[in-house]
Amino acid sequence: MNLVLDLLWFAVILIYSYAESLVKLFIPVKRKSVSGEIVLITGAGQGIGRLTSYEFAKRHSTLILWDINKRGVEETAEGCRKLGANAHAFVVDCSIREEIYRAAEKVKKDIGDVSILVNNAGVLTTADLLSTQDKQIQKTFEVNILAHYWTTKMFLPAMMKTNHGHIVTVASLAGYVTIPFMIAYSSSKFAAVGFHKALTEELAALGKHGINTTCLCPYFINNNFVKNLSTRLVPVVKLETVVAQLMDGILCNQKNGYCSTNYEIPFANGKNPARSCIEGFL
Repeated sequence: MNLVLDLLWFAVILIYSYAESLVKLFIPVKRKSVSGEIVLITGAGQGIGRLTSYEFAKRHSTLILWDINKRGVEETAEGCRKLGANAHAFVVDCSIREEIYRAAEKVKKDIGDVSILVNNAGVLTTADLLSTQDKQIQKTFEVNILAHYWTTKMFLPAMMKTNHGHIVTVASLAGYVTIPFMIAYSSSKFAAVGFHKALTEELAALGKHGINTTCLCPYFINNNFVKNLSTRLVPVVKLETVVAQLMDGILCNQKNGYCSTNYEIPFANGKNPARSCIEGFL
């Protein structure tokens, strides 16, 4: 029964998203400039993180790149420099809170205040629950959701002082629709979606309307997470497509992908309701 409901909900989302995309073809949304912004991207050593770094580099942002893979993150930084951007590579294990805090302090001291934070780092274990090791479950939550708390706590205060910034959450379709043999991953992505929604409402309640939020929830992506991926229920999308949709969402201050819309959070005083968006699916 739950599977049927999940599929029906997914079908509604998909139909709505295609309809909205059709409307957007005729009503273009103005894009903001990110030139000169200090952008921090976690998990920048490959995949979504690397290509997103290149997109910001093309737009003359200053890049702060974090990844546990030293070679990968340095290659990304070099690619950004070739595109004309100022890029700084840091080796950071996002499963360790203390490492995040140390690296964040160094960034603030040596480079400046981050104005765009892209929480992209993620890990995935595919196995049934009883075969999944305890340490794998713990690390999944440490990287996929707890790290979002630590990075946001470090960089949000400066954004709040200026009422300017953008916090991006890279989640997953698995944060909406349950998937067997991915219980830890799916649960962590449900939490990431919840983090994004709650943060969005909290910023609105505090009157910080200059700080935007975006959450990306892609279908299965053709990358290194899952080898030889195929599914009959949802399409497998190209990495470049995912990043293009993510950048659209950031530059337009809204959610992106085939399913996205703005919604307002009303307040009793009727003043300046929060502008947020329902998560985008690719």
